[in-house]
Amino acid sequence: MNRLEYQHRLAEKASLQRLLAEIPEEDVLDRASLQSRLEMVEHELNQVIPPSREPARARLTFRGKPVVGQHGIFAEFGSKATTAFADTVSKIAASLSGQLSSMGPIPNRDESRLLITGTAVGSFGFELEEAPLDNQLDFGGDTIAGQALELTQSLLTSTVGSDDDLADSAANTDPRAIGALRSFLELLATNEAVCALQFNNKVFQFKDVGEVRRGIARLSNDNLHEETTNLKGEFQGVLPKARTFEFKIAESEEVVRGKVSPAVATPDEINEHLHQQVTIEVLATRVGNGRPRYMLLTMPVWSDESTNNEPGE
Repeated sequence: MNRLEYQHRLAEKASLQRLLAEIPEEDVLDRASLQSRLEMVEHELNQVIPPSREPARARLTFRGKPVVGQHGIFAEFGSKATTAFADTVSKIAASLSGQLSSMGPIPNRDESRLLITGTAVGSFGFELEEAPLDNQLDFGGDTIAGQALELTQSLLTSTVGSDDDLADSAANTDPRAIGALRSFLELLATNEAVCALQFNNKVFQFKDVGEVRRGIARLSNDNLHEETTNLKGEFQGVLPKARTFEFKIAESEEVVRGKVSPAVATPDEINEHLHQQVTIEVLATRVGNGRPRYMLLTMPVWSDESTNNEPGE
């Protein structure tokens, strides 16, 4: 039983209970039929784990040459575009747990698989939903698929926004995931199509193919630069839950802010070494000539001399 069927059974149970309450006790035959069906519905409901929350859902639609009005979409384009979008979401989901290798399988891909649960009319497309794990209906807490869909929408939005918008979104995303998004947009442009993505009551859509092509250019390696570099200085503070840090660069005394990679398991420990000189490894993301965004890649190693000092010295 899937979630929709579960909800239908709940509605049917309530309806049967209401009808039984309205039928007099002496109408034995009518009550027997309804009671039998109610017992069957209750038995079915008892066989599944009730869902604790709704799964992440998105609506991906297309306009352009591959779409024939509200009637349909060319199968070859539809399948390729949906596959490319799902691949983007999977790679973005994997990048939330750490850096991806440049090639090879995507780690924990099952956590971000998407189901096509229906077609979206208007500008033709598809209703998508995160796939349940282990055949269970429980989706308690934030899921990787939901986070990945949100970041995918943020990245798409930033392709038509400012350089700062794009840098902020891209700084949280592995280069391989950025490449997957670029491939998805290239598929759209080649087929003279545009897309719209609806998720969490927000809608992003490209106005025309020109915007898609500009998005591809902005995601190119010539415009979006990511490099691993070292910064020397001292931490000013870390927020472990938000996974953000402030770091004062020794040479310029500029205080920069950044994100902490999922690879750093215990970022709160950095607060035990504030204002101690250290060299850190970061991923610097820059769009055009804009200011870089930083992500701390590994837990820093302090020298014996610096760890013997009290914070603030």
